Amino acid sequence: MIESPEYVPPKVWVWDKENGGRFAKINRPVAGPTHDKVLPVGRHPLQLYSMATPNGVKVAVMLEELLAAGCKGAEYDAWPIDIGAGNQFGSGFVAINPNSKIPALLDRSGPTPIRIFESGAILLHLAEKFRAFLPRDPAKRAETLSWLFWQMGAAPYLGGGFGHFYAYAPLKIEYAIDRFAMEAKRQLDVLDRRLAQSQYLAGDDYTIAEMAVFPWYGGLAKGLLYGASEFLQVQDYKHVQRWADLLLARPATQRGRMVNRCWGEPSQQLRERHDASDFDLRTQDKLDAERPA
Repeated sequence: MIESPEYVPPKVWVWDKENGGRFAKINRPVAGPTHDKVLPVGRHPLQLYSMATPNGVKVAVMLEELLAAGCKGAEYDAWPIDIGAGNQFGSGFVAINPNSKIPALLDRSGPTPIRIFESGAILLHLAEKFRAFLPRDPAKRAETLSWLFWQMGAAPYLGGGFGHFYAYAPLKIEYAIDRFAMEAKRQLDVLDRRLAQSQYLAGDDYTIAEMAVFPWYGGLAKGLLYGASEFLQVQDYKHVQRWADLLLARPATQRGRMVNRCWGEPSQQLRERHDASDFDLRTQDKLDAERPA
C-alpha cells in the first residue's frame, strides 16, 4: 500500500460543500425540503416517483411482474425524479419520503392514500397487497425475507462503499477501494454459493428477493454498474451469472429496467410510464410528440 500523510479528524466536523465528488451538489448533512414542488398525480391507483437506479428498478420490475401475473390493480403511473437536479428535495416528494431517496410510492387504492418509502418496504407492501411473489409457507417466506433484508444491509457497501470510491470519489483512495472491493467480492461469493444450491435465492420460485438483489448484484455481474467487471473478475461467479441471465430474459425485468430511465441507449428509455402502450414509444421525444401542444 502506498503511504500517504495521515489524516487527523478535526475536533468538530464541518461540511465542505465542494468536497463530495460527482454528487457534491445533492449531498448535504440536513434533511427536509429545499423548495416547494407539488408532485404530479396520474389516473392509476399506484403512483411511483422514481429513477432507474438499482433501487428504483426494483419497484418498477415488481409492478411489471404484477401486471404480467394478471393483477389489474397494479396499474401505475411512474414519474421521474431527477436526483441529479435535486428533485428529491421538493416538498411534495419529501412529504412521501422524508429521507429524500428514490423510490417512493403513493398507494391511492383505498379511501386514504398510503405513502411507502424505502424499496424493501415497497416490495413487501405490494407483495402482501397482491399476495404475489412472497411465499405463504413459513419456511419459504422466511428465506425470501432473509434475502430481501440481506440486500438492504449489503448494498450500501456495494454502492456507497465500493461504487463511490471506485467510480465517483474525487480522489482514488487505495485503502477505501481495497476495503470495499474485498467486501463486494465476498458478497458475490455469498450469492454464488447460495445460487449453486437453488435456482432462485429463496428456492425454486421467483420472489421479491430476486427483484431486490438483481438490480445491484445482477447488474454488477453483467457489467451494468461502475465499469468494474474486470476489476472484480465478476465472470468467476458462474452461478450468479446464470441467475442474472435468467432474470434478464424475463420481459417484466426488461420493461422495469426502462421505467424512469433517461440515459443510455434511447430504445431502452421510458422517462414516464402511464400505460403498457408507453413501452412502444420508448423515448421522451416520442412521448412529447404524442402530447397535445
